[in-house]
Amino acid sequence: AVAGCGQSAPAPHDTAPGPHASHSASPTVPAAPTLAPGPGGLAPVFANGPRNGGRTVALTFDADMTADQGERAAGGERFDHPELIASLRRLKVPATVFMTGRWAEEYPDQAKAIGADPLFEVANHSYSHHAFTGDCYGLPRVARSEMRDDVERAYTAFRAAGVKKAMPYFRFPGGCYDDAALRAVSAAGVTAVQWDVVSGDAFATDADAVAQQVLDGVRPGSVVVMHCTRSAAPATERALRRIVPALREQGYRFVKVSELIGAASPKG
Repeated sequence: AVAGCGQSAPAPHDTAPGPHASHSASPTVPAAPTLAPGPGGLAPVFANGPRNGGRTVALTFDADMTADQGERAAGGERFDHPELIASLRRLKVPATVFMTGRWAEEYPDQAKAIGADPLFEVANHSYSHHAFTGDCYGLPRVARSEMRDDVERAYTAFRAAGVKKAMPYFRFPGGCYDDAALRAVSAAGVTAVQWDVVSGDAFATDADAVAQQVLDGVRPGSVVVMHCTRSAAPATERALRRIVPALREQGYRFVKVSELIGAASPKG
């Protein structure tokens, strides 16, 4: 995730239930592949799919935004990237978008459209984009007691935007976590999703360099981390237009994270 994000508003105490909470009616989130909890009640961590499961690769895009960036958005800075989403659709590339709750609040129509498109799946990148550990790219830190609330507040923001099928997957801001963070988010019923290929697209301007870094790193089952914010990832859409045909030429099939997790989950 892009480092250097700012302040968030206080988390409310009346957040709606997370993705695995009990409901008397139909659940908001459909059954989705997840991993079994780790030892000691820690949330499971997923970084890549099976290496022997065929040439599959998941492109993931972090939609970063925090509360202090509202003024910057009002001043014209763009934290969305509709051209990137349009290119994914045009190229027919499935993808998983890890949204912050603040991003969904700023761009509710786009969040709803992404969530409604069967090509994509929406996952959780926190509400605040604050760090869940210390020393994480200079990000402000979420108090341990507020970590679960931050995750669930993002799901609340997704629902408010009209996203009906947010997945029970969580990506830590900055990718930074420890056992305390895994224990805290485990209560929200999520699988933590990391990556094994860093695209290097954050603040990059050389699309060819971003594309080459991805192409050099991808292996069967890879999860690639990229960004879909125009201001922080200006070269990503151009890089995507090189990455997709090159990987398809190598025999790769693009999938969503849920398919890789399903392939990695023990079969009953």
